[in-house]
Formats: sequence, structure tokens, C-alpha cells
Amino acid sequence: MSIMLSACSKKNDGGASPSGNYYFRATLNGTQKEFRSMKFQGGGNDNRWEHIVVGAYETPSTGAGPLSPSLDFEIWRLGGEIGTGSFSTATEKEMISRYAIQTDNGTLLYNTSKTNLTVNIEVISKEAGIRGTFAGTLANSAGETIEVKNGQFNLPYDELVIK
Repeated sequence: MSIMLSACSKKNDGGASPSGNYYFRATLNGTQKEFRSMKFQGGGNDNRWEHIVVGAYETPSTGAGPLSPSLDFEIWRLGGEIGTGSFSTATEKEMISRYAIQTDNGTLLYNTSKTNLTVNIEVISKEAGIRGTFAGTLANSAGETIEVKNGQFNLPYDELVIK
């Protein structure tokens, strides 16, 4: 996953610091996960959101060994606009969610290519960032699934948040 690009120390217009009230969390197969390294990125033409990526790692990278497990979702609407509302991988042709478990022997990848995840965006702007919820199911190539429940996110725009 390549969404964690750079850190930024500025505050957003909401007054919270990057380590403040931001979060990315979900329950995966009954286990609550509080992700500790997270980011929201996106952009488009004419000040529209045509592409967004929201994702996080369970722990920040130490630079040694495999990366910690990561969870993300990505939505594309080239020529359109992503705003507040509900988005589902079952109906959005250009949307995917992934959960990646890195090991010394490779990556075990779960995604929504044959399952469904729904994201509800409550707020999205460069000033306020992105806030919402998500839930669904991810599957790997062997058909094993991960049930995602109670997903919540609140992140600033284009700032790496590490907790």
C-alpha cells in the first residue's frame, strides 16, 4: 500500500493537531483494531474530489522487518465527484478496499473484488478532512473472509497522522 507518503506538522482549520482527535478504527473478525499510522489523500479537476484514498497501518513503520497490517479504501470517479453519502464496492465500479498482512514470505491480501464494503462519508473537504463509517467483508484468493464492522475514520486532508 503506498498511501503513506509524507508527514506534515501543520494544523487543519478545525484546530486539532495531527495527533489530536483523529482516528481510523474497525472491528475485524470480532477484534477491535485502533490503527496508529493513517492518512487521507485525494484530488481531482476543478476542485472536485474525483479520487480519494483513506488508509492506515496498525502500527507505524519502524523500517525493520515487514510492515504492520494495513486497511484502506479507494474510490475513483473521474469526471464526476465524490461527496458526502454512501459508496459501496457492489455498485461503484472504481472502488476497492484492501487489508494486507505483510510477512517475510510475502503479502496476504484480502480485498473486495468479490465481496462488498460500504463507506458512508459524512464530511469531506480540504479544510475539514474526511469523516465517516464503513463496514463489509473482504476475501483473499483462497476464499477466506474478514468481516469488517464498526469502521470509523476522522482524518485531516493530506497529513500523516501517527498515534
